[in-house]
Amino acid sequence: MDYQDITYEVRGAAAWITINRPEKYNAFRGVTCDELIHAINKAGWDKAIAAIVLTGSGAKAFCTGGDQSAHDGAYDGRGTIGLPVEELQSLIRDVPKPVIARVNGFAIGGGNVLVTCCDLSIASSTAVFGQVGPKVGSVDPGFGTALLARVVGEKKAREMWMLCRRYPAEQALQMGLVNAVVPADQLDDEVERWCAEIAALSPTAIAIAKKSFNLDSESIRGISAMGMQALSLFYQTEESREGVKAFLEKRAPKFR
Repeated sequence: MDYQDITYEVRGAAAWITINRPEKYNAFRGVTCDELIHAINKAGWDKAIAAIVLTGSGAKAFCTGGDQSAHDGAYDGRGTIGLPVEELQSLIRDVPKPVIARVNGFAIGGGNVLVTCCDLSIASSTAVFGQVGPKVGSVDPGFGTALLARVVGEKKAREMWMLCRRYPAEQALQMGLVNAVVPADQLDDEVERWCAEIAALSPTAIAIAKKSFNLDSESIRGISAMGMQALSLFYQTEESREGVKAFLEKRAPKFR
């Protein structure tokens, strides 16, 4: 596959996969998701790779979720909602290598869900986290809600979705959403240090441990599949369309 929206680089024993849409704050469209799926599969089953790093290009954003300019009642790709997000989220969990979110800026909406799904997360001190779905007539009815509750706790997860606040990196660390926070100019060194530590360990033991962790929350995959069916119907409503329209017109939505 010739990548348009991402880059793929091997550094030592780690594969670095970067969403390369800085002009869109690294929001993903259909093509982006397909390329991420291809790249994660490529790295995940390469025996020379010990860890996968997922990040965004530039200094402003890790990922800000679905590209609203590609959303008109459905996104512009395949899958239940026009984005194969269930497949992407599941793949992050399914590959037998640790996937590390290198959070270099905004991790909002679907970007926050990617951080949630990754095995480990290392953030720049300038990173910002949060959910935005109810502001734009959307929601992640699977890993972005149910798994988030396991990661940060039920009350905090509900707060994140029901108020759509933003959380600085240090607060995300306190919530358990990230493993470490470092100054922006030390982010790459810190990620590479974690990758090197992983590379020195038994890959089979790590793969079994990852599967063991995931089995406890595997039912969320089914919740996500059902939820995405509901979401596809919601996207056809005037309420949801108003959220997208208001976002693109840079005004407050009128949902009621």
